[in-house]
This record gives sequence, C-alpha cells and structure tokens, in this order.
Amino acid sequence: MFITPEVIRVSENNKGVILLLVFLTTFIIPLISILILWLTKSIKSLYMMNMEDRVFPFSIVSLFYVMATYFFHLNLSMDFMLVYTLSVITICIILLTCISFFWRISAHMTGISGFLAIITVTGIRYPMLEMLYPQLFAIMVCGGIATSRLYLNAHTPSEVLGGFMLGFSVCAFSFYYVMF
Repeated sequence: MFITPEVIRVSENNKGVILLLVFLTTFIIPLISILILWLTKSIKSLYMMNMEDRVFPFSIVSLFYVMATYFFHLNLSMDFMLVYTLSVITICIILLTCISFFWRISAHMTGISGFLAIITVTGIRYPMLEMLYPQLFAIMVCGGIATSRLYLNAHTPSEVLGGFMLGFSVCAFSFYYVMF
C-alpha cells in the first residue's frame, strides 16, 4: 500500500516503523504463539491437517490481529486506509476461523486472493497508477500457491476455491466500498 501514495499517506520517516510494527504484530507474535502451541503439544503438527488442529491456533491468530488493528486504530495519527486494510484482513481471518469449525478451506489462498483483490480494486480506482505488473505478479503467485496446495494434497480443489473466494470477495467488496 505504501507504493500508492494516492491510497495511503504516510511520511517516509514513519514507513519503516509502521512496517516493523505490522510485521511484529501480525507475523512474528502469531508465529511464536503457534510454535509454542506445537512445542507444548497443544497442536499435533504445524501442518494443521485436521480441522480440530486449526481452530485453536486460528483463534489465537485472530485475537492477535484484532489487538493489532485496535492498537493501530488508537493511534490517531495513523492513516485511515492502513487501519482499514488491517481491519479487512482481520475480518478475513475471523471468518476463516469461523469456517474452520466445519470446513478446512485454504488460509494461504484466503491471504493471497485478498492481496490480489486489493491490488485489483486499487488499479480500477486509480487507473493512472501502474498496477498491471503488481496485479500480474499477484495472479501468478496466487496460481502458484493454489497449484502447490493441490500438488501437496494439503487441500482439495473446493477448499482452495473456498479460500480464494473468501479472501477475494471480502477484500474486493470492502475496498470497492471505501474507494468508490
């Protein structure tokens, strides 16, 4: 989002700090918590092949995302679109967690398809931006992840499609609503 100054207005001095905070609160802390769950045998495997193995870790990750979003929301100098983006991603993760109670859709596809949707809507809203190459890159990565999930027998085609539909639809509708 930082490459599109039309979308997010953050000073150059704050970009590094914001990226570090987002990385810590949405990647490092959830990763450490999942590793602790695995080391304490609270989950059987880091692969989380069973639905039962996914619900508790996904719930914890959802909680971390809610806390991170709230943390960024409290900072009044934070750009609206940054907080909005975190909010939409948090909604995707909460929905993914709820769906994981009865269906094991692909979390990988939910994430990358949400990214694709954000790039697509941004390109439609700001046609003067050169979003073609990022969009093509996101499509290729999306296809690669889908193929790898199927090749590794980690998911069925319907689980991959379900993850794609969840991430893409939530992010596309949310960003279309706020940008147009």
